[in-house]
Amino acid sequence: MKFPLFNKPSRTTLRVLALAASGFVAAAVMAHGDVVPQSVDTTTLPQLGAKWLDANPYNEQSPARSEALRIGTSAYNQNCARCHGLEAISGGISPDLRKIDGDCTGLADVAKKAACFKEMDDYFISTVRRGRVRDGRVYMPPFEGTLTQEAVWAIRTYIETRREP
Repeated sequence: MKFPLFNKPSRTTLRVLALAASGFVAAAVMAHGDVVPQSVDTTTLPQLGAKWLDANPYNEQSPARSEALRIGTSAYNQNCARCHGLEAISGGISPDLRKIDGDCTGLADVAKKAACFKEMDDYFISTVRRGRVRDGRVYMPPFEGTLTQEAVWAIRTYIETRREP
């Protein structure tokens, strides 16, 4: 008794399989979506001016916090989630942004805690504005010129709400 699955495939069969496989690969690549940074409408937020601030102006005391969170959630999903994961939960390729300032949250000394959060804000703003490049390889694209200061701080606001306890 012959089993058709165990016969040597013809060249035509191999070509069809190769063509189908290349189609699946192309579809997977295209499914990744547009990787060009997307601008964010921040007209409903208080405008911050041209000089970059040192700390998040949309902090917990800000009356604009809820609007910044709404905009930041959308902006994160448009520009950051493809690498840093949905809801800021990384799949391991890029840093898990829920943990970006995790070392700060456990500090008991109020002054040290504030200094730690300030350092993380500096790191965040620097990284988002200028990107990260090592050995000529782009690990994160620069967003300065695409995202406004308001958009970047709104994204930071969203990330702050995703912190791990």
